[in-house]
Amino acid sequence: MSSHKIYSNLDALEERCRTLQQQGKTIVFTNGCFDILHVGHVSYLEEAKSLGDVLILGLNADASVKRLKGDTRPINTYEDRAKVLAGLSSVDCIISFEEDTPLPLITRLVPNILVKGGDYILADIVGAKEVIAAGGEVKVLRFVEGKSSSVIIDKIKSL
Repeated sequence: MSSHKIYSNLDALEERCRTLQQQGKTIVFTNGCFDILHVGHVSYLEEAKSLGDVLILGLNADASVKRLKGDTRPINTYEDRAKVLAGLSSVDCIISFEEDTPLPLITRLVPNILVKGGDYILADIVGAKEVIAAGGEVKVLRFVEGKSSSVIIDKIKSL
């Protein structure tokens, strides 16, 4: 089971990051809701992982998803989303966050590389200034057009 990838304690994950970085490993961080996993998510996470040694995924908690996406979301609970994502070989660690943005996670974990999808511009990426100030990099990966949880939900509703 891949549940060892799911962290409930930020202190423990922060300690793991420091240890890995001291060993010369590159920590990559990304975040999102990942409500209904699809090919765009999988491609994005594989590309993010290819940028370093360890990929940490900040996963919006259910209340955070509801505030960002509306009262009908998430479709899948945090626990279900985390278990599915933990099954991907590209994802090494998952931690939830209750806030609307992952800034508290980013400032604690201080990844070497912060990654977001192509629907973002550098100026709008939460945590970019903090990662760059710490000597890290921020990367915007290509966006897979037409692949989103919202598109899938709309398609199901139209059936």
